[in-house]
Amino acid sequence: MEKRNKIIYWITTVFLSIGMTAGGVQQMLQIGGYNEIVSSLGYPLYVLSILGVWKLLGVVTILIPRFLLLKEWAYAGFFFAMSGAFISHLAVGQPFTEALPSLILLSVTVLSWYFRPADRKINFNNN
Repeated sequence: MEKRNKIIYWITTVFLSIGMTAGGVQQMLQIGGYNEIVSSLGYPLYVLSILGVWKLLGVVTILIPRFLLLKEWAYAGFFFAMSGAFISHLAVGQPFTEALPSLILLSVTVLSWYFRPADRKINFNNN
């Protein structure tokens, strides 16, 4: 069971890291069609730079050892960004297929967080 969980963790975490890095770089540089996407959702373009930088910092945080509380914040940030993107696409009436990439990254975020090894979790039971 432990080995299976580690495999699931690393597969989902690598997929999440690649997705967030690719999106983060494109958003930070405002390339790859993100200007049109964000504009169609009604957000200002400067949001892209902010999201891009935070995604890249989040990827670094979840991959490096230690800094457990920071990891929790990074996962939370990914969760909020991807759930917000998913809901934004649906709220403006775009087809589900436009919202699907954010739903996939949202799911992968939750799976990576859930299956993370014990040494990457905060232990609240040490009193």
